[in-house]
Amino acid sequence: MATEPLRPAAPAAGRPEGGRGRCAGGGRGEAEEAAAQPVLGASPGPAAAAAAGGRRRGLNGCVPLSHQVAGHMYGKDKGGILQHPDGTVLKQLQPPPRGPREQEFYNKVYDSDCCDSVLLELREYLPKYFGVWSPPTAPNDTYLKLEDVTRKFKKPCIMDVKIGQKSYDPYASAEKIQQQVSKYPLMEEIGFLVLGMRVYHVSSDSYETQNQHYGRSLTKETVKDGISKFFHSGYCLRKDVIAASIQKVEKILEWFEGQKQLNFYASSLLFVYEGSCQPPTMRLGDVTLAEKGGVPKGLLSGGDVLEYNNNIHVINSTENGKIEASVGKGLSKFYALHKKAYSKRHHSQLSLKVENLEQDNMWKSSTCITQEHLNGNVIPQLEKVFCHMPADIKESANVEVRMIDFAHVFPSNTKDEGYIYGLKNLITVLQNILDN
Repeated sequence: MATEPLRPAAPAAGRPEGGRGRCAGGGRGEAEEAAAQPVLGASPGPAAAAAAGGRRRGLNGCVPLSHQVAGHMYGKDKGGILQHPDGTVLKQLQPPPRGPREQEFYNKVYDSDCCDSVLLELREYLPKYFGVWSPPTAPNDTYLKLEDVTRKFKKPCIMDVKIGQKSYDPYASAEKIQQQVSKYPLMEEIGFLVLGMRVYHVSSDSYETQNQHYGRSLTKETVKDGISKFFHSGYCLRKDVIAASIQKVEKILEWFEGQKQLNFYASSLLFVYEGSCQPPTMRLGDVTLAEKGGVPKGLLSGGDVLEYNNNIHVINSTENGKIEASVGKGLSKFYALHKKAYSKRHHSQLSLKVENLEQDNMWKSSTCITQEHLNGNVIPQLEKVFCHMPADIKESANVEVRMIDFAHVFPSNTKDEGYIYGLKNLITVLQNILDN
């Protein structure tokens, strides 16, 4: 990548509108590099002082990033990421040569005069870049101004995965290489490393977070289960999200397979999906009770349903033993209904035909819950109905997968085999989670 004077890139299409931001388009700095590495561009100013008091406002209304899952945290480390009031995120430029190299990368990819088809396609897989920004009170401090990839999500679930067989670049010293290898000796074999994740659990209305130590603890045998945790809502496995994620990673792999210009080291994929997962309105189309009198007392009477499961609201009368219901997020609370039914030993057969009204009948499923199933198997059956959507509905989930962190990108005349290896292994793991 040739050296040239640094300059703000031309604004990307779709300037961010005002509003709140959630997560960075890039988010991780590395330890100091050996002095032998080439410097691309001018040196940034001194780092801004860390802000005390957590999320107190400063820097012209910017605040520390709220949903960061990996890298330097503003207020804790020397650098950090901020949220700008206009909805973008600000990544503080790292010391040279890393910071200038990352800025140079963004400048080249988003150059308004760029006509390189490889770089133009690469834009699809990066956060949008809006040049650099400095606070009026500290004009020598430089920040990369990037798209907030998670801004459109209500409850964003976020995972940062470092890709490639090597997390050190060709100019790293022997000491640096040893340091990086010792952090995760399996990097060369597995080809990726989970740096952190933040998962919203619908059941508890809370987030579960995992840091880099979690990722480093994963082995060949446990990496599948370790990553599947990111796709679990607390109720069920989000197979729709996994399928959509695979499709997006495959597109990035296609780009790498077709280019020989750049090699990426210590770069990541940022996965984001909507965690709120409010189930669409379901119609329990024909909830048929085969017992002689139709609806047994206490099983599906309106009062009992509302008393024992506040998330099933009867919206139609129970004439002829049929109801329509809007099913809320608390599937596990259906256990109260199941328990009451079992305690009265109803020899009933409950046939559920579930139709997803918001997917335009894209998927339908049904299950039959008999007396034999009522001893502990209702919840797995319901999860199968409500949560495990067919894997072939790849576009139904709102998912983002973006490449981030470009402080170690170098020119090349060969394919980036290390990154390709990591992408292929990651796709294999995701496909195994989906299939099993």
